[in-house]
Amino acid sequence: MTDRTLINFFYAHPIGHAVEALYYANGHHAARPDREIAVVLNATTAVEFADYCPFVSAKYAMDHSFVDPDPDSAARLAALPREWDHVIEDSRRYQDFQLQMFPGMRDYYAAADEHLIARTKRTFVGDRRVGYLPRQHLRFELPEAVRRERRPRIAVLPSGSSEPELYPSAGSWLLILDALAEAHPEAEIVLLGKTRYDGRTTSGFGERGLRELLAHRSNPVNAVDVPLVEQLALVQASDVFVSPHTGFGMAVLAVGTPWLTISGGRWFEYFFTGVPFRSVIPDTGRFPSYSQFDPAVVTEDDEGPRTPSMSRARIEGDLDRIVGAAGELIRGEVGYEQALREYFPALLAAHGGDASGLWSIDGVHLDYLG
Repeated sequence: MTDRTLINFFYAHPIGHAVEALYYANGHHAARPDREIAVVLNATTAVEFADYCPFVSAKYAMDHSFVDPDPDSAARLAALPREWDHVIEDSRRYQDFQLQMFPGMRDYYAAADEHLIARTKRTFVGDRRVGYLPRQHLRFELPEAVRRERRPRIAVLPSGSSEPELYPSAGSWLLILDALAEAHPEAEIVLLGKTRYDGRTTSGFGERGLRELLAHRSNPVNAVDVPLVEQLALVQASDVFVSPHTGFGMAVLAVGTPWLTISGGRWFEYFFTGVPFRSVIPDTGRFPSYSQFDPAVVTEDDEGPRTPSMSRARIEGDLDRIVGAAGELIRGEVGYEQALREYFPALLAAHGGDASGLWSIDGVHLDYLG
């Protein structure tokens, strides 16, 4: 009989967490290709990503508060089928500090404990006892209708969905676009982002800043606010994707496009799935970074409040490195293993040689710290 497995992955709404859930689902599928896998995701994340994964047989969008307490948890889970052979859950549900920070998540999993029945085993994602192959290379299969012809393109996302001060300013991005256009005059620059609010994440950059970038002399293609799957198709047809740290970058890797990250802010890069990448890590002695769950340091920049690693001074200082890394990826001069070998020692150095704060999905970093 077919093993019916539920990946119960209710977490925060940024779309990187939807990619994370599907990555784990892929690892469980790879170990047991005969199993039938369904996924539960926060309704306000990119639930449609599950449609691009042929190994997912069903998806459930959970309309439930994540941050605030939710007294209607039981009713919200009522439509979710109860009985499964395996219920495999996000391991964050076992972290007390997360449950304290996010009461809605706490209420969801308390209700899930009552509602869901695992006939064989209930456990956490990545548990090899129920069949899991780590470090699989997740790839989305985008619909044929949205696929684009591959051509010289540089896809640019100026910000993720957090506060504007965690990303480079419009002035800093104009410097970057100048340098990229000069180094790669043949490449079409495509500007991505989302300003329309529909209950999901929007770009923290703002409409005014996006208008300034769209007026750049390189005449960027305006892909702001086009449907998410169409933005992904443009990225898939590009040579490189350039951005600060963002969950969208995880989806970029899942369509096979190299990601150049202007690293810094609160989070370092921790998702690796067989695609070449570069993370331009700041001098953390001058530009404090990677506070993770702690608040980021914010100071005054020429264009307002800014975390130091996204300041004009940092961007000017690292501009040659950014453009050089983009060139490497565009020309295919750096492979996946080389990128890993060079990234993790640099990240360790950025943490003062202290590896205790480093982590990655499936522990990829552990092979590269010596």
